[in-house]
Amino acid sequence: MCRLGGEFAGILRVEIPAEKKSVLLVALQKISGLNVVIQPTQSAVAVTSGRQTKLEIVGSDRPGIVREIASALARASVNVEEFFSELVSAPMSGETLFKASARLQLPANCDLAALKRDLEKIAADLLVDVSFAELSGK
Repeated sequence: MCRLGGEFAGILRVEIPAEKKSVLLVALQKISGLNVVIQPTQSAVAVTSGRQTKLEIVGSDRPGIVREIASALARASVNVEEFFSELVSAPMSGETLFKASARLQLPANCDLAALKRDLEKIAADLLVDVSFAELSGK
């Protein structure tokens, strides 16, 4: 996802049962102000092995935070399965803080220590706190 020419653009892969496809298409077309391009695919998504982790980020807001974190994750071949971000007021100063959490799928061969170092370096450069913890299950 990114902002291009003042507009927000994103690519999303959705898997739904075939019988729900037309309902989804009609619902998407009804959303005012949303331009949706749908490209059906027949290829199956490869199931990856690895570990699930949760990433938490809190810090001063500025353009580029998501890009920097996403770049580090991409370099490590990490899949972002869920991502949520928001802007909040800091409790004491009232300054705008960026908060994000993500559920990640690490590839089986991911060097977790190296990824943590890469994220911590970005955190130091961006003046944010990053916590990174393995999730149990799946």
